[in-house]
Amino acid sequence: MRLGDIADQLGCRLIGNPEVEITGLSSIEDARPSQLTFLTNKKYHRYLSTTKASAIITDKMNESEAWPPSISILISPHPYLAFAQALNLFFSPTTLDREIHPLTTISPSANIGKGVSIGPFSTIGDGVRIGDHVTILSHCAIYPEAEIGDHSFIHSHCVIREGCHLGSRVILQNGVIIGSDGFGYAQRPDRSWHKIPQTGMVIIEDEVEIGAGTTIDRATLGTTRIGRGTKIDNQVQIGHGSAVGENSLLCAQVGLAGSTRVGNEVILGGQVGAAGHLTIGDRVVATAQTGIPHSVESDRTISGYPAINNRDWLKAAALFAQLPKLQKEIRNLRNRLDELESQPPR
Repeated sequence: MRLGDIADQLGCRLIGNPEVEITGLSSIEDARPSQLTFLTNKKYHRYLSTTKASAIITDKMNESEAWPPSISILISPHPYLAFAQALNLFFSPTTLDREIHPLTTISPSANIGKGVSIGPFSTIGDGVRIGDHVTILSHCAIYPEAEIGDHSFIHSHCVIREGCHLGSRVILQNGVIIGSDGFGYAQRPDRSWHKIPQTGMVIIEDEVEIGAGTTIDRATLGTTRIGRGTKIDNQVQIGHGSAVGENSLLCAQVGLAGSTRVGNEVILGGQVGAAGHLTIGDRVVATAQTGIPHSVESDRTISGYPAINNRDWLKAAALFAQLPKLQKEIRNLRNRLDELESQPPR
C-alpha cells in the first residue's frame, strides 16, 4: 500500500515520499525496509539511528533528534491510535463459517438470533437468549436464562453462568467465567463455614472486552456490573457485588474484593488490589502493584501500599535505598551526642 494512501486513511500529515510502498508493520527495533512503525516513548528514541523502517508514525519531530533522511514521517496527534488503526489496514481477523455445528447441544427453549455461529461441544441451556450475529466457539457453556447481545464474540472454553447478561459487541477471550459464585461464607459456632447462596447476577454492558482467564463473580444479592466500553485484561478477579464504570481499563492480575465501586475512565495497572467495600473515583490512575485499602477521590494518581499520592510514593521510593546509610548516620550522631553529654561541664 502506498504511504500516501495510508496517510490519507489515517488522517496523518506526511513528511517524505508518498510513493513508498508499505508491506506491513513492526516495532521500531525490529522493523525492516518497507515496514511502518511508530515512536511515542522516549526510551525508544535510541533506535532512530538503527531502525530499518521505511516510515514512522509520531506526534512531533524534535529538531534535536537525528531523524534519518531515508525515513518518511507520518505526524499524528495520537500516534499510538494511528498505528493501531494502521494494523486494521494490513491484518484481518480469521474468517469463520457462519454455522451451528452439529455437535453443539442447544435447549429447545433457547432463543437463537439470526446469523449465529456456535462451535462444536458447546452447550446452550434452557431459556438462553442469543442475539443476532453472535459467535460462540467450541467448548463453551451457556447456562440457563443467560443472555448474549448482538455481534458478541465468545472464544473457546468460556462459561456464562445462569441468568447473567452480556450486552452487544462484547468480546470474551478464552477461559473467561462470568457469574461464578461469589466468595461468601458465614462462620458457624463450631468455626466451620456455611456457604452463603449467591443469588445475584452479572451484567456486562455493551462493547466490553474481557481477557483470558478472568473471573467475574455473581453478587450475593443484586448485580455485579461492568460498564460500557471497559476493557479488562487477563487473569483479573472481580469480586461479588462490585461495579466498574464506563471506559475503564483493568490490567493483568487486578483483584477487586467484593462490593468495590470503580468509577468511569479509571486505569488500574497490573496487580493492583482493592480491599473491597470502597469507592475508586472517576479517572483515578493506580500504578502497578498499588494496594488500595480505602476509598480514593476522583482524578488522583496513586501508588504503593497503602496507596498514596504517586509523587509522594516516588519520593519515598527514592529514599528506600538510602535508609541503611541514613540509619548509620543517625546512629553515629546519637553516639556523638552521648559522648558530648557524658563530658563534664566546662
